Amino acid sequence: MRTKTFAAAALLAAASLTLTACGSGGGSDKPVAVVSEETGTEKAATVLDKPFEKPDLVLTDTQGKKYDLRKETEGKPTLIYFGYTHCPDVCPSTMSNIAVAKKQLPKAEQDDLRVVFVTTDPDRDNPAELGKWLKGIDPQFIGLTGDFATIQAGARTLGISLDAPRKDKSGKIISEHGTQVIAFSPKTDGGYVLYGEDATVDDYTKDLPKIVKGANP
Repeated sequence: MRTKTFAAAALLAAASLTLTACGSGGGSDKPVAVVSEETGTEKAATVLDKPFEKPDLVLTDTQGKKYDLRKETEGKPTLIYFGYTHCPDVCPSTMSNIAVAKKQLPKAEQDDLRVVFVTTDPDRDNPAELGKWLKGIDPQFIGLTGDFATIQAGARTLGISLDAPRKDKSGKIISEHGTQVIAFSPKTDGGYVLYGEDATVDDYTKDLPKIVKGANP
């Protein structure tokens, strides 16, 4: 994997190409245009030339309380991921990778870091279900649910596409969604680093010490 710098606009343009149905093995994380690319490195981070604004989302947390994403995470290093608890592969592996890496940080930095999981399947992922699922991964992780249209619009501002959950041919409900993790700087609150589903525990372990300080990984 290589460290890359992409235009945010290019990622937005490619949003419709980044859908992945969890368990399907389909989809692509590759944006359509590269602004600049640094080769010969072993980092998974994609550094955006123009950071995303944090989504203006007011949803419901695992305690059933209103959660204003911008207000609650202001000035905090924040990772945001859109997925769902019934996902058989990408969602749990991504969150587990982050959880393992997070535990390598000093306690104060662990407490400062905000990891936000926004469901793409709000009909099934109610606050209690989200809380139970996240507790098994990391009790400090924040789970948010709410109206699907609101969630979809928030994801779109980050170049992440979501489709409403649907039944496949076997009758199983699936949720197609982009699998990017966006990291937001505690200094600017801008979303300046992106990870795809191929990011590993080692990738996050190497990068989180810099991300919590607002530095480029």
